[in-house]
This record gives sequence, C-alpha cells and structure tokens, in this order.
Amino acid sequence: MKALEELVGILARLPGIGRKSAARIAFHILKSDDQYVALLSERIGALKERVRFCSICGSYTEEDPCAVCSSPVRDRSVICVVEQAQDVLTIEASHEYRGVYHVLGALISPLDGIGPDALRLDRLVDRVRNQGANEVVIATNPTVEGDTTALYIKKVLEGTGARVTRLATGIPVGGDLEYADKLTLARSFRGRVVL
Repeated sequence: MKALEELVGILARLPGIGRKSAARIAFHILKSDDQYVALLSERIGALKERVRFCSICGSYTEEDPCAVCSSPVRDRSVICVVEQAQDVLTIEASHEYRGVYHVLGALISPLDGIGPDALRLDRLVDRVRNQGANEVVIATNPTVEGDTTALYIKKVLEGTGARVTRLATGIPVGGDLEYADKLTLARSFRGRVVL
C-alpha cells in the first residue's frame, strides 16, 4: 500500500518517532472517523500558516509581538536566553520566571558548521542595552555546545552592565546520588545553595 508507506515515511521523520511508532500512528489515522482525520489535517495546515516567530524575542506566536513581549507585567530587566522557541513553553510551564526571553535558534557547534554569526546575538546585545536589562539568564542545555554558547554570550555581553547568570544544573528532584555521573555531581557541588 503505497499511500500507507508514504505516510509512515513522513511520520518517521518526526523527532522521537521511529518506523514502528509511525506505523501505529498511520494505522490509528486509518481507523479514525473522517471528521477527525479532516480536523487533524486542517490543524496541521493551519499551524504553519498561523504560527510564526515573534519579531522581538524569536519565540512562537500567532500575534506579533508574542504574549510575553507584549505583556505589561513582565520584568524586562531580566532576559532569559534559550536555544529553541519550544524552550520558552517549557520554562513558562514552571510558572517561576517573570522576565522576558531571547531565542537563539541554535547553539555554537563548529562540527555542524554553526558559528556565532548564526545566532541572534546582535539582537540580544541591542535588547540588553535598549531595555535596560540588568540580568541575562542563560538557559541553554548543559552540553558542550550549550556551555560553549553560554561562555560566548558572557563574553559578548561584557561592557553592557548586565549580570550574566546560568541556570543551576545538578541532581534532578527525585534523583539518586548512586546514578549521578561525575560531571553532574561536580556541578551540583559547585551550584550548592544555603538552606
């Protein structure tokens, strides 16, 4: 069945979806009623038509600027720097952060041909200066690329007057010391706080 194989091939290109999962999704779609399939197809098409990047922070939005950038209650003196737009949604779900965001779009990765010029760093420096930001929180993943990017951002922001901080890393809540790797344990000790 060519149509089924084509759909499985397309679904398998999604992140985290292998051929078996793609086949299960395709069979689910086949078993579903026509109204559901039409609605699913319509929503996928509408997603690409209606969702775009915020002209200020680079996050996903249907209205430009996004809800965070246009909110009068957000603290513009703190800018949280993330790699991807979906990272904004993850942080917002915590309900702990009240500042604004800046999406880089990528991390510095020379092996992948991604240098500092591919990031939106000039825009970040402009925002720090023009918004009067006094803190930039770097929330990139604790990987070689994330750490390299964080150090580069710190260097780029020297002279702006903004304090550059990094999200704490270490043992996750509910984690077990027995299973923590050496690097995670070392970062946990360096990032310890007073109780």
